[in-house]
Amino acid sequence: MDENDASERSDDQAVISMATSSTFIVPAIVADTSDDAGERFLEFFAATIRNANTRSAYMRAVEHFLGWRGVAGLASLGDIRPLHIAAYIEECQGLFSAPTVKLRLAGLRSLFDWLVRTGVMASNPTTSVRGPSHDVQRGKTPILAADEAKRLIASIPADTPVGLRDRALIALMTYSFARVSAATGMNVEDLIQTAGRSWVRLHEKRGKVHELPVHHKLLDHLDAYLAVAGHRDQPKAPLFRSAKGRSGALSNGRLSRHDAYAMVRRRAVAAGIVAKIGNHSFRGTGITTFLLNEGTLELAQEMANHSSPRTTKLYDSRRDGITQDAIERIRIE
Repeated sequence: MDENDASERSDDQAVISMATSSTFIVPAIVADTSDDAGERFLEFFAATIRNANTRSAYMRAVEHFLGWRGVAGLASLGDIRPLHIAAYIEECQGLFSAPTVKLRLAGLRSLFDWLVRTGVMASNPTTSVRGPSHDVQRGKTPILAADEAKRLIASIPADTPVGLRDRALIALMTYSFARVSAATGMNVEDLIQTAGRSWVRLHEKRGKVHELPVHHKLLDHLDAYLAVAGHRDQPKAPLFRSAKGRSGALSNGRLSRHDAYAMVRRRAVAAGIVAKIGNHSFRGTGITTFLLNEGTLELAQEMANHSSPRTTKLYDSRRDGITQDAIERIRIE
């Protein structure tokens, strides 16, 4: 069931509200550091981080560290030393995956760097601490074969506005390599008609705006969805709207990425897809299919809006077939 008031901007609103609330109590170790430490602490989350997902992850990292027993007895942030950070990271490696530990260290490093620059702390205790090694050569996101993706899209009933929405959203993530946050963050005006061609405008990480042409099959799904949903003439309205319970009808609210994930899981199970796919699977499916059909890695990188071709390669599952073929050459009779 979708939440009608869910929005990708909810984290921003919550942090800004937190930063302006006179009743919010910052952690004692922060408040006891200096008169303005609490304000600078809130500024870091509310003013310096624009991506809601990054903000949430960094907030969790800082909350976990400041609640850790190794710093519980310290009087102020100035008492935190590199040894505390190193011990914390060492303990985290026994609890979390390497990427999670690296993310937590990045959150602490960014916070303390901000507090040094604003005069709250004299030095950054994370500077000399190294995180765990993590060299990824291959992504872990489950990726569908082209026929599986086709079967999934075709299996979605098109007799309700919600069904048409789900089909259009999955097609968008597959044919445009769109991240789910960018897809659910689209408004109707982000479907652009110019010189007889259709384009999608995606608002990506760090404020980047990414535009690319619409695949003809995607255009069919979007047109069918908007014809029934009835908000094509509302340019500022969310393109993908949340559902009204299980009625099959749509609300005026924006579909959240969390509800999009739940939808994908339901649709995958109903279509008989065994792999535990998620929103990101369609990005990988689109990239792999593009490369299998003689698309270049350079163009796939541009279409996916990746800053590095190494990131694009993580979504390329063409090596799966090559690896299997090579293994089968080990013939022991």
